[in-house]
Amino acid sequence: MVTAMPLDEFIIQIFCLTDDLYKKIVKTPLRQRGPAPKLTDSEVITIEIVGEWLGFDDDQAIWRYIKLHWLDFFPHLPDRSRFTTQAANLWAIKQQLHQAMLVKLGHQPHGVHLVDGFPIQVCHLTRAHKSRVFRGAAAFGYCASKDRKFYGFQAHLLTDERGLPVEMSITAANVDERDVVPELVSTIKGLLIGDKGYIRPLLSDDLAAQGINLQTALRKNMNDSRPKAFVKTLMKVRRKIESTIGQLAHYFTIEKCRCRDIFHLTGRIARKMLSYTIGAYMNLKAGRPLTQFKNLISD
Repeated sequence: MVTAMPLDEFIIQIFCLTDDLYKKIVKTPLRQRGPAPKLTDSEVITIEIVGEWLGFDDDQAIWRYIKLHWLDFFPHLPDRSRFTTQAANLWAIKQQLHQAMLVKLGHQPHGVHLVDGFPIQVCHLTRAHKSRVFRGAAAFGYCASKDRKFYGFQAHLLTDERGLPVEMSITAANVDERDVVPELVSTIKGLLIGDKGYIRPLLSDDLAAQGINLQTALRKNMNDSRPKAFVKTLMKVRRKIESTIGQLAHYFTIEKCRCRDIFHLTGRIARKMLSYTIGAYMNLKAGRPLTQFKNLISD
Protein backbone atom coordinates (compact mmCIF):
# COMPACT_ATOMS: atom_id res chain seq x y z
CA MET A 1 0.00 0.00 0.00
CA VAL A 2 1.37 3.42 -1.01
CA THR A 3 1.26 5.94 1.83
CA ALA A 4 0.59 9.66 1.53
CA MET A 5 3.58 11.95 1.16
CA PRO A 6 4.60 14.19 4.09
CA LEU A 7 4.06 17.85 3.27
CA ASP A 8 7.69 18.88 3.72
CA GLU A 9 8.79 16.16 1.29
CA PHE A 10 6.04 17.23 -1.11
CA ILE A 11 7.33 20.82 -1.09
CA ILE A 12 10.93 19.73 -1.66
CA GLN A 13 10.01 17.43 -4.54
CA ILE A 14 7.91 20.09 -6.24
CA PHE A 15 10.74 22.62 -5.97
CA CYS A 16 13.34 20.22 -7.36
CA LEU A 17 11.07 19.25 -10.25
CA THR A 18 10.03 22.83 -11.00
CA ASP A 19 13.55 24.24 -10.74
CA ASP A 20 14.99 21.57 -13.04
CA LEU A 21 12.35 22.19 -15.72
CA TYR A 22 12.57 25.97 -15.30
CA LYS A 23 16.30 25.93 -16.02
CA LYS A 24 15.70 23.93 -19.20
CA ILE A 25 12.95 26.27 -20.39
CA VAL A 26 14.44 29.65 -19.46
CA LYS A 27 17.80 29.93 -21.22
CA THR A 28 18.29 33.67 -20.72
CA PRO A 29 17.27 35.89 -17.76
CA LEU A 30 13.64 36.99 -17.91
CA ARG A 31 14.38 40.42 -16.46
CA GLN A 32 16.57 42.81 -18.42
CA ARG A 33 16.42 45.68 -15.95
CA GLY A 34 16.93 45.99 -12.22
CA PRO A 35 18.08 43.36 -9.73
CA ALA A 36 16.57 39.91 -9.76
CA PRO A 37 14.08 39.22 -6.94
CA LYS A 38 15.53 37.38 -3.95
CA LEU A 39 12.73 34.82 -4.08
CA THR A 40 13.47 32.85 -7.25
CA ASP A 41 10.84 32.17 -9.89
CA SER A 42 11.07 28.43 -9.14
CA GLU A 43 10.31 29.16 -5.49
CA VAL A 44 7.33 31.33 -6.43
CA ILE A 45 5.85 28.62 -8.65
CA THR A 46 6.51 26.00 -5.96
CA ILE A 47 4.66 28.12 -3.41
CA GLU A 48 1.72 28.54 -5.79
CA ILE A 49 1.44 24.80 -6.49
CA VAL A 50 1.70 23.90 -2.81
CA GLY A 51 -0.98 26.47 -2.03
CA GLU A 52 -3.28 25.06 -4.70
CA TRP A 53 -2.92 21.53 -3.36
CA LEU A 54 -3.67 22.72 0.15
CA GLY A 55 -6.86 24.44 -1.00
CA PHE A 56 -5.64 28.07 -0.93
CA ASP A 57 -6.61 29.28 -4.38
CA ASP A 58 -6.09 33.03 -4.00
CA ASP A 59 -2.69 34.71 -3.81
CA GLN A 60 -3.24 36.40 -0.47
CA ALA A 61 -4.21 33.15 1.29
CA ILE A 62 -1.24 31.30 -0.25
CA TRP A 63 1.20 34.04 0.77
CA ARG A 64 -0.19 34.21 4.32
CA TYR A 65 0.03 30.43 4.79
CA ILE A 66 3.64 30.24 3.63
CA LYS A 67 4.61 33.21 5.80
CA LEU A 68 3.06 31.60 8.89
CA HIS A 69 4.22 28.02 8.37
CA TRP A 70 7.08 27.68 5.88
CA LEU A 71 9.21 30.78 6.14
CA ASP A 72 12.22 28.62 7.01
CA PHE A 73 11.86 27.00 3.56
CA PHE A 74 11.37 30.36 1.82
CA PRO A 75 13.31 32.96 3.88
CA HIS A 76 13.28 35.50 1.02
CA LEU A 77 9.49 35.65 0.79
CA PRO A 78 8.72 39.32 -0.06
CA ASP A 79 5.66 41.31 0.94
CA ARG A 80 2.35 40.13 -0.44
CA SER A 81 2.15 42.70 -3.24
CA ARG A 82 5.56 41.81 -4.68
CA PHE A 83 4.84 38.11 -4.40
CA THR A 84 1.52 38.33 -6.26
CA THR A 85 3.06 40.52 -8.98
CA GLN A 86 5.96 38.13 -9.51
CA ALA A 87 3.57 35.16 -9.58
CA ALA A 88 1.24 36.80 -12.10
CA ASN A 89 4.11 37.69 -14.44
CA LEU A 90 5.12 34.02 -14.67
CA TRP A 91 1.90 32.88 -16.40
CA ALA A 92 3.66 31.96 -19.66
CA ILE A 93 6.39 30.04 -17.83
CA LYS A 94 3.73 28.03 -15.99
CA GLN A 95 2.11 27.16 -19.32
CA GLN A 96 5.47 25.95 -20.65
CA LEU A 97 6.10 23.96 -17.48
CA HIS A 98 2.71 22.32 -17.92
CA GLN A 99 3.61 21.21 -21.44
CA ALA A 100 6.98 19.91 -20.18
CA MET A 101 5.13 17.90 -17.52
CA LEU A 102 2.91 16.35 -20.20
CA VAL A 103 6.03 15.11 -21.98
CA LYS A 104 7.27 13.53 -18.74
CA LEU A 105 3.86 11.90 -18.36
CA GLY A 106 4.08 10.36 -21.83
CA HIS A 107 1.44 12.42 -23.61
CA GLN A 108 0.91 11.27 -27.20
CA PRO A 109 -0.16 14.16 -29.52
CA HIS A 110 -1.40 11.63 -32.08
CA GLY A 111 -3.44 9.59 -29.59
CA VAL A 112 -7.01 9.79 -28.33
CA HIS A 113 -8.21 13.14 -26.95
CA LEU A 114 -11.38 14.40 -25.30
CA VAL A 115 -13.01 17.82 -25.47
CA ASP A 116 -15.60 19.46 -23.24
CA GLY A 117 -16.44 22.76 -21.59
CA PHE A 118 -17.45 24.11 -18.20
CA PRO A 119 -18.51 27.49 -16.79
CA ILE A 120 -16.36 29.92 -14.82
CA GLN A 121 -18.73 32.16 -12.93
CA VAL A 122 -17.71 35.78 -12.33
CA CYS A 123 -20.58 36.67 -10.00
CA HIS A 124 -24.12 35.62 -9.13
CA LEU A 125 -26.76 36.28 -11.77
CA THR A 126 -28.59 38.73 -9.51
CA ARG A 127 -25.50 40.97 -9.40
CA ALA A 128 -24.36 40.51 -12.99
CA HIS A 129 -26.07 43.59 -14.48
CA LYS A 130 -24.51 45.88 -11.87
CA SER A 131 -21.06 44.27 -11.77
CA ARG A 132 -18.19 46.13 -13.43
CA VAL A 133 -15.76 43.22 -13.14
CA PHE A 134 -14.85 41.87 -16.59
CA ARG A 135 -17.40 44.19 -18.21
CA GLY A 136 -17.06 43.78 -21.98
CA ALA A 137 -15.29 40.44 -21.59
CA ALA A 138 -17.69 38.23 -19.64
CA ALA A 139 -21.17 37.35 -20.86
CA PHE A 140 -24.32 35.44 -19.98
CA GLY A 141 -24.29 31.77 -20.87
CA TYR A 142 -26.08 28.48 -20.25
CA CYS A 143 -24.55 25.33 -18.79
CA ALA A 144 -26.47 22.32 -20.15
CA SER A 145 -24.94 19.77 -17.76
CA LYS A 146 -26.10 21.81 -14.74
CA ASP A 147 -29.21 23.20 -16.45
CA ARG A 148 -28.60 26.76 -15.31
CA LYS A 149 -27.72 30.17 -16.64
CA PHE A 150 -24.60 31.92 -15.45
CA TYR A 151 -22.55 35.07 -15.98
CA GLY A 152 -18.87 34.77 -16.75
CA PHE A 153 -16.68 32.70 -19.02
CA GLN A 154 -16.68 29.33 -20.71
CA ALA A 155 -13.60 27.16 -20.27
CA HIS A 156 -12.86 24.83 -23.19
CA LEU A 157 -10.78 21.85 -22.07
CA LEU A 158 -8.81 19.30 -24.07
CA THR A 159 -7.52 16.19 -22.30
CA ASP A 160 -5.91 12.95 -23.37
CA GLU A 161 -7.73 9.64 -22.88
CA ARG A 162 -6.28 9.36 -19.35
CA GLY A 163 -7.93 12.63 -18.39
CA LEU A 164 -4.74 14.67 -18.21
CA PRO A 165 -5.44 18.30 -19.22
CA VAL A 166 -3.57 19.20 -22.40
CA GLU A 167 -4.93 22.62 -23.40
CA MET A 168 -7.50 25.07 -22.12
CA SER A 169 -9.02 28.13 -23.76
CA ILE A 170 -11.18 30.73 -22.04
CA THR A 171 -13.92 32.64 -23.91
CA ALA A 172 -16.97 34.67 -23.03
CA ALA A 173 -19.81 32.42 -21.88
CA ASN A 174 -21.89 33.04 -25.03
CA VAL A 175 -19.25 31.81 -27.51
CA ASP A 176 -20.20 28.61 -29.36
CA GLU A 177 -17.91 25.82 -28.13
CA ARG A 178 -17.62 24.46 -31.68
CA ASP A 179 -15.96 27.69 -32.82
CA VAL A 180 -13.14 27.18 -30.29
CA VAL A 181 -12.23 23.60 -31.22
CA PRO A 182 -9.86 24.36 -34.16
CA GLU A 183 -7.66 26.54 -31.93
CA LEU A 184 -7.80 24.04 -29.07
CA VAL A 185 -6.66 21.05 -31.15
CA SER A 186 -3.98 22.73 -33.27
CA THR A 187 -1.18 20.53 -31.85
CA ILE A 188 -2.87 17.11 -32.00
CA LYS A 189 -4.06 14.50 -34.49
CA GLY A 190 -6.05 11.28 -34.20
CA LEU A 191 -9.39 10.54 -32.53
CA LEU A 192 -11.20 13.39 -30.78
CA ILE A 193 -14.28 12.57 -28.68
CA GLY A 194 -16.90 15.17 -27.73
CA ASP A 195 -20.52 15.32 -26.66
CA LYS A 196 -23.56 16.24 -28.75
CA GLY A 197 -22.77 19.92 -28.46
CA TYR A 198 -19.91 19.50 -30.91
CA ILE A 199 -22.06 18.19 -33.76
CA ARG A 200 -21.41 20.28 -36.86
CA PRO A 201 -20.66 18.63 -40.23
CA LEU A 202 -18.47 21.50 -41.40
CA LEU A 203 -16.37 21.28 -38.23
CA SER A 204 -15.93 17.53 -38.69
CA ASP A 205 -14.80 18.07 -42.29
CA ASP A 206 -12.33 20.81 -41.33
CA LEU A 207 -10.85 18.68 -38.55
CA ALA A 208 -10.60 15.67 -40.86
CA ALA A 209 -8.45 17.76 -43.20
CA GLN A 210 -6.10 18.31 -40.22
CA GLY A 211 -5.90 14.59 -39.46
CA ILE A 212 -8.43 14.67 -36.60
CA ASN A 213 -11.39 12.29 -36.48
CA LEU A 214 -14.16 13.95 -34.44
CA GLN A 215 -16.65 11.49 -32.98
CA THR A 216 -19.69 12.39 -30.87
CA ALA A 217 -22.92 10.82 -29.73
CA LEU A 218 -25.79 11.75 -32.02
CA ARG A 219 -29.14 13.30 -31.16
CA LYS A 220 -32.21 11.07 -30.96
CA ASN A 221 -33.58 12.31 -34.28
CA MET A 222 -30.32 11.50 -36.12
CA ASN A 223 -29.56 8.18 -37.82
CA ASP A 224 -26.44 6.50 -36.42
CA SER A 225 -24.87 3.88 -38.69
CA ARG A 226 -21.97 3.20 -36.32
CA PRO A 227 -21.94 -0.08 -34.34
CA LYS A 228 -23.64 0.34 -30.96
CA ALA A 229 -20.65 -1.17 -29.17
CA PHE A 230 -18.39 1.48 -30.75
CA VAL A 231 -20.66 4.33 -29.65
CA LYS A 232 -20.93 2.86 -26.16
CA THR A 233 -17.14 2.69 -25.88
CA LEU A 234 -16.80 6.29 -27.11
CA MET A 235 -19.14 7.58 -24.44
CA LYS A 236 -17.46 5.51 -21.74
CA VAL A 237 -14.07 6.98 -22.64
CA ARG A 238 -15.55 10.49 -22.87
CA ARG A 239 -16.67 10.36 -19.23
CA LYS A 240 -13.01 10.65 -18.24
CA ILE A 241 -12.98 14.34 -19.11
CA GLU A 242 -16.03 14.84 -16.89
CA SER A 243 -14.04 13.34 -14.03
CA THR A 244 -11.15 15.71 -14.78
CA ILE A 245 -13.45 18.73 -14.73
CA GLY A 246 -14.87 17.49 -11.44
CA GLN A 247 -11.37 17.20 -9.95
CA LEU A 248 -10.35 20.63 -11.20
CA ALA A 249 -13.44 22.03 -9.51
CA HIS A 250 -13.04 20.02 -6.30
CA TYR A 251 -9.31 20.36 -5.66
CA PHE A 252 -8.62 23.70 -7.40
CA THR A 253 -12.02 25.51 -7.47
CA ILE A 254 -11.43 26.23 -11.16
CA GLU A 255 -15.10 27.11 -11.77
CA LYS A 256 -14.88 30.16 -9.51
CA CYS A 257 -13.28 33.38 -10.69
CA ARG A 258 -11.30 34.99 -7.87
CA CYS A 259 -9.64 37.75 -9.89
CA ARG A 260 -10.65 40.95 -11.64
CA ASP A 261 -8.92 40.94 -15.04
CA ILE A 262 -8.00 38.59 -17.88
CA PHE A 263 -4.27 38.80 -17.13
CA HIS A 264 -4.67 37.37 -13.63
CA LEU A 265 -7.34 34.88 -14.76
CA THR A 266 -4.88 33.51 -17.33
CA GLY A 267 -2.21 33.08 -14.67
CA ARG A 268 -4.67 31.47 -12.29
CA ILE A 269 -5.75 28.91 -14.90
CA ALA A 270 -2.11 28.18 -15.81
CA ARG A 271 -1.09 27.33 -12.26
CA LYS A 272 -4.13 25.08 -11.76
CA MET A 273 -3.37 23.15 -14.95
CA LEU A 274 0.27 22.81 -13.87
CA SER A 275 -0.74 21.75 -10.35
CA TYR A 276 -2.93 19.00 -11.80
CA THR A 277 -0.20 17.52 -14.00
CA ILE A 278 2.38 17.74 -11.21
CA GLY A 279 0.00 15.82 -8.95
CA ALA A 280 -0.35 13.18 -11.68
CA TYR A 281 3.44 12.96 -11.96
CA MET A 282 3.77 12.52 -8.18
CA ASN A 283 1.28 9.65 -8.45
CA LEU A 284 3.26 8.12 -11.31
CA LYS A 285 6.44 8.14 -9.25
CA ALA A 286 4.62 6.66 -6.25
CA GLY A 287 3.04 3.86 -8.29
CA ARG A 288 -0.50 5.19 -7.81
CA PRO A 289 -3.19 5.71 -10.50
CA LEU A 290 -2.38 8.97 -12.27
CA THR A 291 -5.51 10.88 -11.31
CA GLN A 292 -6.18 9.39 -7.86
CA PHE A 293 -5.48 12.48 -5.77
CA LYS A 294 -7.15 11.56 -2.50
CA ASN A 295 -4.55 11.30 0.28
CA LEU A 296 -1.76 12.44 -2.03
CA ILE A 297 -0.37 14.52 0.85
CA SER A 298 -0.43 13.50 4.49
CA ASP A 299 -1.75 15.90 7.13
